Amino acid sequence: MNEEKYITIVELAELKGVSTRAIRLSKGKYQTKDVVVKGGKSFKILLSSIEPEMQEKYYSKIIPSYNKKLLPIPIDFHKPDKAKTIALARLDLLNLWKNQRKNQQNKTQFDTDFLSAYNAQVLYPGIYAKLGKVSIGTLQRWKRVLGNSNNYELLIPNYHYEDYSRTCLTEYEKQIFLKLLLHSNKFSIGKAISLTQYVLKNQGAEYIPAPPTFRRFANWYKANYFDKWTLLRDGEKTLKEEVIPHIKRDISKIEVGEVLVADGKRLNFQVINPFTGKPCRATLIGFLDWKSTALVGYEIMLEENTQNIASGLRNAILNLGKIPKFVYLDNGKAFRGKYFMGRADFNEVGLKGIYEKLGITTVFANPYNARAKVIERFFLEMQESFEKLLPSYIGTSIENKPARLRRNEKFHSEIHTEFTPTIQQTIQMINSWLEYKNSLPCPNDRTRSIKKILDSIERQEINPRELDDLMMAQEIKTITSQGIRFLKAYYYNDALYGLRQKVIIKYSLFDLSYINVYTTSGKFLCRADRITLTHPLAHYTGEIKDIEDYKQKIQKQKQLKNRTIKACKEFLNIKDLEILKCEIDEAEEIYLPPKIEVKKEKPEKYNPAVKPLFKTSRERYEYLMEYGCTSNDDRVWLASYKESKEFEEYETDFC
Repeated sequence: MNEEKYITIVELAELKGVSTRAIRLSKGKYQTKDVVVKGGKSFKILLSSIEPEMQEKYYSKIIPSYNKKLLPIPIDFHKPDKAKTIALARLDLLNLWKNQRKNQQNKTQFDTDFLSAYNAQVLYPGIYAKLGKVSIGTLQRWKRVLGNSNNYELLIPNYHYEDYSRTCLTEYEKQIFLKLLLHSNKFSIGKAISLTQYVLKNQGAEYIPAPPTFRRFANWYKANYFDKWTLLRDGEKTLKEEVIPHIKRDISKIEVGEVLVADGKRLNFQVINPFTGKPCRATLIGFLDWKSTALVGYEIMLEENTQNIASGLRNAILNLGKIPKFVYLDNGKAFRGKYFMGRADFNEVGLKGIYEKLGITTVFANPYNARAKVIERFFLEMQESFEKLLPSYIGTSIENKPARLRRNEKFHSEIHTEFTPTIQQTIQMINSWLEYKNSLPCPNDRTRSIKKILDSIERQEINPRELDDLMMAQEIKTITSQGIRFLKAYYYNDALYGLRQKVIIKYSLFDLSYINVYTTSGKFLCRADRITLTHPLAHYTGEIKDIEDYKQKIQKQKQLKNRTIKACKEFLNIKDLEILKCEIDEAEEIYLPPKIEVKKEKPEKYNPAVKPLFKTSRERYEYLMEYGCTSNDDRVWLASYKESKEFEEYETDFC
């Protein structure tokens, strides 16, 4: 350890311009050690424990070329008002004492009487209220400091300055303490103090400063070097956000719908995964209009990728009725995907980025620069006023999760309402909250609400089909006899009839009533609508709409069947069939034995006297239709049967 420097009483008295007796009287202000001299016992003062300006004066005296300042001492610094008041009160008391002392024969007795009356607040109580008790040594020191001058600034107390540190810590002690205090693992001040004291103790230090001494120095360092404190303990991101001045933007320079700000947010509540049916945390991709601060478009997906980012932009353009000129994007990998931005050689393969096709200029935020994205403030407000209201809220982190999710919280678990919304329910709730949010005054124009500013936009003619082709999320599916199965439902269109191949479907969770179907090469096939379920007993217990739905679906089946038969007949024309039949018959005559014709016995006609037994009404109806009615009972029964629901189903199935 570096050897600590001590100076004598005489040296300190010369530096301060006072007597050695004054130094002995102020021994308690400094860190000292006892020494033995010829005349008896004395003490020396630790150089690092005296006033900083005295340290500077000492080094300048013994080393003329010494220019290094141990601590920053400003040449022209601000004097606090309280320090000025004290200095003026000192000057007033000093002048009163000197003027009255001139004509006194016994000056020692006068000094005693003067100070006794002053300290008893009998003499000059106004000055006493500012200075407190004063000794004769203090008055004599003020007199020496002032000299022949009347400059009150010479009497300003140095301990009121906050521009430099007054500490008894040595440079070595500061070095150890700061290495722990400014560590990236962010030790607390108390822990850094205890570790520093332990290091000094192991190194055999004779004197170890008390914790309050270290704490005062830590607070002073943080107040005067907060930039270094923040960078070393918290990193560059915190330095940018909390120390470096922000750039203020003039929002009046942009128009409504001109600039959209996009970012992704992991929702702090659970939703039902439409693919698995289990609760999960989804991702919301939002597009915020910078001028009005309104969330004009968003998409909810299970992960942040280029498809849901594109779908969110699609919804934003449809809601705005306008294609923005600029989109301010996050620097995440999904936003920089090749599908989303395009590549330099896309022109060679005939492809371009989505933004280039729509005429949008992209601007990327700097990494880890949250203050540059105004949508971050929107997400924070959404978290506080929307997400925390939902029963499935799970908190933003482990530390601040709801009480019901902590261990042994039976009370909160019992009173909790179990409800996890689906994606569709989540969209409805977000839209309801957005209505409330847009009714509030706009931060960029307090005279109007967010909705009024948003409504002032000049809308363009947007082709939804073009946006669907470019921006809807997509998956690969296989066509079956029932159509395309997606999210536990079937989607069908007549254009899919007869196909058994893999196709690409494009969809948006905002509207799952339909999907767009493309070939794997990208050719548009059709728009497939979601198939609705049919009432199992439509003609018996169903309503009119159920019966009509059933009839239409039966009719659709017949049409598809007839279409197939017609196509086959066109493919195999009649002449070809006749030639093919003749060739088959000739082959049978040559290679097959002659067929024995078996005559079918014609059933006897219906005899009213001998009635056959019919298992069902349909068998009786078919028998009567073939052989006719021979009695009045048959005719009455047939007329009644034709009015029944069973007959309607029979006609529908076979007619």
